[in-house]
Amino acid sequence: MKRGSCLCGAVRFEVEGELPPPDACHCTRCRKQSSHFFVSTDVPRSAVTIHGAEHVTWYQSSEKARRGFCSTCGSQLFWDPLRHDWIGIAMGAFDKPTDTQLRIHIFVADKGDYYEIADGLPQNLQ
Repeated sequence: MKRGSCLCGAVRFEVEGELPPPDACHCTRCRKQSSHFFVSTDVPRSAVTIHGAEHVTWYQSSEKARRGFCSTCGSQLFWDPLRHDWIGIAMGAFDKPTDTQLRIHIFVADKGDYYEIADGLPQNLQ
């Protein structure tokens, strides 16, 4: 069981089982939302329990996905692709240890011009 929360603790979550290796998304939407790139792991919806769900506000950021954040402290928590059986959870919201490692960078064609990606992991342009 892996656990995590927002900054203020109004939203807490649990994930049953191990966390899949996360990805770092450098797309413009993730950069605008997070003020940098967004790292998340995709887990089956059935493995996630959210406590304090009434404090999650959802923003429909595209026709394909919505983003969930704590309405009290503003912590970014979820990336929810509509019509899929999984949900992305922000790695920064998990308590340690996560027992996983970043596996890939995605949408690097949109990355910020103020940093370089130099960790040797695979990079997908889109």
